[in-house]
Amino acid sequence: MAIRNGLSAVYEALHAAPPYALVEVVRDALVAHTAAQGAELLLADYALVALRPVLDTPVPGDAEIRIDSSDAGRAFASQQAQWEEAHGTLHLPVTACGERFGVLSVHLPARPELDDVGELQEVAEALGHGLRGADRLTDRYQRARRLARMTLAAEMQWGLLPGYGHTGKGYRLAGQLEPAYAVYGDNFDWSCDPDSLGLSITNGMGEGMRAALLTTLAVTALRNARRSGAGLEEQAGLADEAIFAQYGGREYVSTLLLRFDAATGRLFAVDAGSPRLIRLRGLDVETVKLDRQLPLGMFGNTTYTEQSVTLQPGDRMVIVSDGVYGARSTTNADFGESLLESVVRSTRLQPADEAVRTMIRGMLTFREGVDVFDDAVVVCLDWTAEQAAEALPPVEGDVV
Repeated sequence: MAIRNGLSAVYEALHAAPPYALVEVVRDALVAHTAAQGAELLLADYALVALRPVLDTPVPGDAEIRIDSSDAGRAFASQQAQWEEAHGTLHLPVTACGERFGVLSVHLPARPELDDVGELQEVAEALGHGLRGADRLTDRYQRARRLARMTLAAEMQWGLLPGYGHTGKGYRLAGQLEPAYAVYGDNFDWSCDPDSLGLSITNGMGEGMRAALLTTLAVTALRNARRSGAGLEEQAGLADEAIFAQYGGREYVSTLLLRFDAATGRLFAVDAGSPRLIRLRGLDVETVKLDRQLPLGMFGNTTYTEQSVTLQPGDRMVIVSDGVYGARSTTNADFGESLLESVVRSTRLQPADEAVRTMIRGMLTFREGVDVFDDAVVVCLDWTAEQAAEALPPVEGDVV
């Protein structure tokens, strides 16, 4: 099948494409220069339950392909190409730096050879990198992703996010907000360096715009401190002062600040509120007990203290807000630690991004039929360092 010889022309066309026309350019270049007979980009919706076609210009609620019951969805979930014989379509995951965007579906006259699949996968990855930059310049792809109208508070929260996943040197990271189209106070943020990662999980009190504005101030204050070179303790202190200056202690933000050293497996933490840190090691699940300190903004002159945890290669750290472990069922039962640990354990063979989807689905199934009064955030951090799978010695002062 003539694929490889025409790919240079496809890459040139993609490089020259305006941000709002990436999909048409890739489709037309594939048809003109390879054996492809057509192509479509399917983007994952904000709730990660469906894929939405871009070229069909869908309206909210229409033309969706369910992730859990389709070949395209399997390509997205597994991050492996899937051949759909019935429609002569090769579904390729569209991902950049560990962030999943969706699936490129390429229509072909026959099942492709393995080498051709690899070549087309590189096109999908190039498209993913293009989409990362395009979202800063056009709303087209964000419109296509929406299954429903998004609240203003949710718009603010999603706009704050650095992304929904990332693969760095020695770690893999993913996060999700729920309810995706009506989240208000929960958020997460991260920043990566060559061998380390800064991460924050915030839970602003209140509902709607009140909570969204509070969390926006908190995340921005933390970023400002972090970008000025402050460590975790100083980041927390400066954000505490900024929030108190605006609200005078009437509003505050529960926050977990983390810095992960991927070279050594050391995880440094400032626990300022309710987000919970859970460790999955093999089949063992336990909540890491940190010293709980005051939420940001409660008093404005709080001194925060950093703690540390030493991880082992292969450890998974899961951070959840109280909207997860505090979820209630129709019988008024509490989701609680036992069920949460069971759901976390069930993800042990899944990559971080699918683990987050599994945990969100588990919570939603548990509380199905119940009015939601609290939003939720789930973040998953895997230490994927290729080191000897033996216990690293704890450092004095570490939380065990």
